[in-house]
Amino acid sequence: MRREPPQLRKQLLAWLLVPLFVLLLLDSVVSYRVALEFARRAYDRSLVEVARELSIQLKRGPGVVSLDLPAEARRILLEDPDDRVYHAVANADGQQVAGDPIPAAPPGAATSASERFYDSAIGGQPVRVVQLDVPPARGAPGAIVRAAETLNRRNALAREILLAVVLPQALLLAVAGIVVWMGVAHGLAPLERLRLAVAARSPRDWRPMADVDVPGEVRPLLQEIDELVARLDHALTLQGRFLGDAAHQLKTPITVLKANLEIAMREAEPERAREALTAAHAGLERLSRIVSQLLSLARNEPEAAMKAELIPVDLAALVFGAASEWVPAALRRRIDLGFEGSDSGITVRGDAARLREMVDNLIDNAVRYTPEGGNVTVRVVAAPPAIHVDDDGPRIPTEERQRVFERFQRLLGDVNGGTGLGLAIAREIAAIHGASITLRDDADGVGNTFCVTFPPM
Repeated sequence: MRREPPQLRKQLLAWLLVPLFVLLLLDSVVSYRVALEFARRAYDRSLVEVARELSIQLKRGPGVVSLDLPAEARRILLEDPDDRVYHAVANADGQQVAGDPIPAAPPGAATSASERFYDSAIGGQPVRVVQLDVPPARGAPGAIVRAAETLNRRNALAREILLAVVLPQALLLAVAGIVVWMGVAHGLAPLERLRLAVAARSPRDWRPMADVDVPGEVRPLLQEIDELVARLDHALTLQGRFLGDAAHQLKTPITVLKANLEIAMREAEPERAREALTAAHAGLERLSRIVSQLLSLARNEPEAAMKAELIPVDLAALVFGAASEWVPAALRRRIDLGFEGSDSGITVRGDAARLREMVDNLIDNAVRYTPEGGNVTVRVVAAPPAIHVDDDGPRIPTEERQRVFERFQRLLGDVNGGTGLGLAIAREIAAIHGASITLRDDADGVGNTFCVTFPPM
């Protein structure tokens, strides 16, 4: 299945909201760690006070350490509604003499003066422990006092701090999300209006869309689309006209062919039937020529010819060979077909087959429209590389000289059987080669000269 492309709205929301959510998550983690550290320091100070009060209640004699803790002091120091508080007293050798079994400080425990803090566990519950070293004094032996408590109040304080910090940020993120959602919706509204405007257009409506209100960043894209639509409209117009002209051009020879074949089928007299078949054959040749030139025109469309491989071609040799093959056709009409210029040595970049087709069309046009007894001269010029085809045909008026290169364009009164496609094909092939094709008066004042000028190598 084809994967649906992601929507711009979802992408924008993801790019804007996901980073905010990630930042909130990271901030929550950092805030929680900071809150834990704050609670740890606060309750560590309280736990140190408990250990110091316990050290005050110690009784130390020669070689003896004991704890004399009155009930009231025990209630004040060791009873807590939220946490359980443990205590332990050991002599200087580490032997416990009173209290609960609190693990000794591990090596490397955090030390501040005579206090050492560390985390441990009692009865499977995590606890925070402070160990206070009581130094010997006036013959009294040293002692070790440990106080420990569970972590309920610490964690509760950390959660309260975290909630106080994160809740406003979460509310701020929610408000920001709503604002971002509304901003994205408002920012994309012109695109939705553009979509609706395009959807409401008729398939035959090729007007520009530049009047639609869109953001400045989208307007260049809209202008490019308008230009593309204009080119497409032009191409479709040309295609429609081409199809209409082609249908008209094909209809006439097909009608003549059909009529002559029907006459031949009805005629009992062989000579009349032969005349009809001869006319049908001429019509069939014209039809074949039209179809061949239509295919050639399609093959040399700019889009179809984009992949044409242009290589060095000897232009003089190619034109000389083409002109030589048209000599028999020129002789049948008593036309003097000549060639001027070197028969080799002038090189251009091109597609030899297409160049030969262009030259054939130019010579065919010249021979077809030159009256019997006239002259056609094909010349190759070196600087810049160019092909000139001079004929003695009817002079084409200046105002008609651009139109003759359009498809199916023929002069009024044309009775020479042309299709109106040869010069159009020549122009397309010239364009493929970056060459220009022009029409001007013949140098001797009679007829026309078609010039194809190539860019230098």
